[in-house]
Amino acid sequence: DGTPGGWSLAETNVGQLAFYMQDEWNVSNDFKLTYGIRFDKPLFFDTKNKIKENIDRKGTYIPSITYFNPQTGEETLIDSEVLPNNDWLISPRVGFNWDVNGANKTQLRGGTGVFTGRFPFVWIGNHVQGVDFFFYQTVNPEFQFPQVWRTNLGLDHKLECGVVLTADVSYTKDLNAPHVQNWGLNTPSATLNAPGDNRPVYQGTDRSQNFGGPTNAYVFINSDKGRIFNTSLKVHKTFDNGLFASLAYNYLNAKDINSIEAEITGDAFDFNPNQGNANDDVLAFSKYGDTHRFIGVGSKRFTYGNDDKWATTISAFFEYAKGGRFNYTYAGNINGDSSFQNNDLLYIPTSAEVQQMQFSGAGQAEAFETYIQQDDYLSDNRGGYMERYGALAPWRGRWDIKLLQDYNFKVSGKTHTIQLSFDVLNFGNLLNSNWGVVQVPNTRNPLSVTVDPTTQVPTYTYDTALTESFGYDASLLSRWQGQFGLRYIF
Repeated sequence: DGTPGGWSLAETNVGQLAFYMQDEWNVSNDFKLTYGIRFDKPLFFDTKNKIKENIDRKGTYIPSITYFNPQTGEETLIDSEVLPNNDWLISPRVGFNWDVNGANKTQLRGGTGVFTGRFPFVWIGNHVQGVDFFFYQTVNPEFQFPQVWRTNLGLDHKLECGVVLTADVSYTKDLNAPHVQNWGLNTPSATLNAPGDNRPVYQGTDRSQNFGGPTNAYVFINSDKGRIFNTSLKVHKTFDNGLFASLAYNYLNAKDINSIEAEITGDAFDFNPNQGNANDDVLAFSKYGDTHRFIGVGSKRFTYGNDDKWATTISAFFEYAKGGRFNYTYAGNINGDSSFQNNDLLYIPTSAEVQQMQFSGAGQAEAFETYIQQDDYLSDNRGGYMERYGALAPWRGRWDIKLLQDYNFKVSGKTHTIQLSFDVLNFGNLLNSNWGVVQVPNTRNPLSVTVDPTTQVPTYTYDTALTESFGYDASLLSRWQGQFGLRYIF
């Protein structure tokens, strides 16, 4: 539709040009050095023309509206016709492999370098069609495609008994991570009037205004605050009788400023829990990954019959992990920002402060106090704010069993195999309905809240029926499954 007010199209033609050069240098018979460099360049082709087509088609683009740049603290205009930076991105890296004693028993390996990723093009598409004065979605002209600096070191050592020990450690530092701000928000000018909770609160004058109402401008910028520390230990052995066994442990400590989980730029802002100034790039735990994870694998192959015509393989896999990061937020907009997505992090009151809070009904304060006491994270962090994704769900565990039955036969001198397979996923849950179940939070919004716009005093509502933090996930994650398979191998 080419008339003003017609359909908004997110047609986007973008790409990424890359070149990579690498060389290997055998410094000695036991030491090899690998080094390389990569060049990446964003390509936007006719994307600027597509933006202009939407501006003409929709008739809702008003570039004269004043917004606020959180980086400079100054008022600014937004020009949606300006695309992000497309300069060349340079990513050097170097790695090594050292056979320590020259006997292929101890190997030290590692490397360090810069790595460039692709900016999800859906967010460029948002920039193309998001030219509405009340809901701008843009990418900052100074934005650069995501880059990280990663360093890793690993060691493999084979014992005389055939057991192989492996250790790996890596550290990743964000150089250009994506983060979303709403430049329609200025610095909050008021303060919440609640027991212990004095977070900043936005007033109407803290919002960009046009046509008598607030306007939003969601802008992708870069941040270099994120980092990941990851380490793993592993022991495994292959036995002469066809038995294989492996046990591994991994520890992950990952922090970022925005665990983005949205396609829409505005949602990427709204879904990022915050406390205080919603535009701050606060370093906190990442939503993704397990903090602790144990993995075990065991497999045994039996052959029998004339010329090993038959073979049976029994395998088992188990996992025990503690992850499922989450945070508690209010059901409501306690800081008065542009988001109504329940993204305001909870203040965890002391016992005395609970009694001073203003609740909407009798008995709610006592029930909320009981809830805090039974929750490990809340009870350990009273008198402070919930950290973004600072809480962990309980340990989870599962066992999977796999059975393979092979029938081998010759065709024109070549071995062919008919293989039947049977898998039981979450085998423990098949034996006992209380095993292999996953626990998840019963709620992530234990308190509903409304705030008096004049006094900044909040009124809380607590559901007295909520008594426990966790319940069981009823999805397939907590259920056993069986599956059959048939393969013909030739």
